[in-house]
Amino acid sequence: MKRIVIFASGSGSNAENLIKYFNSKSEASVTLVLTNNPHAKVLDRCKQLNVSALSFNRMAFTKTDDVLNLLHSAKPDLIVLAGFLWKFPEVILNAYPNKVINVHPALLPKFGGKGMYGMHVHEAVVANKETETGITIHYVNENYDEGATIFQATCPVLATDTATDVASKIHELEMKHFPLVVEQLLK
Repeated sequence: MKRIVIFASGSGSNAENLIKYFNSKSEASVTLVLTNNPHAKVLDRCKQLNVSALSFNRMAFTKTDDVLNLLHSAKPDLIVLAGFLWKFPEVILNAYPNKVINVHPALLPKFGGKGMYGMHVHEAVVANKETETGITIHYVNENYDEGATIFQATCPVLATDTATDVASKIHELEMKHFPLVVEQLLK
């Protein structure tokens, strides 16, 4: 069975969606969720779903091998960033080449880079009067949102849409497509 490790920073709706999706599959499962936020709602979701979850601090992530050692113990076939906000250290990327992916709430290369996450992205999309947006699932490299694109899905942005409306459309795309793309990558 293939093993998935998820990194999340916040509420964990994408993590929960992935966990539930793979709970019904025999070929893969989410074996561990890691978060940089000890108060993240994702920890509560994991507890309810009976999935191991741990929080770590910046020192463990960037200055020591603590998180890398956790990953080595977990033996992931794929590392999935689902709302994880920190830049990924090169030492982990080098240990897991082409095994770390992320979902971004816009059509990269538009609206990517440092500080472009969550509502910041949706507000920028609306302010820029975009007529279309979407999600990008991409490999993670040493730069924010610059890894090779794996998949994109689009949705319209209406002239009357608010950032909250756009966020809702993006959330639907993530819920629908992210588990399917992860499943394809594991085959």
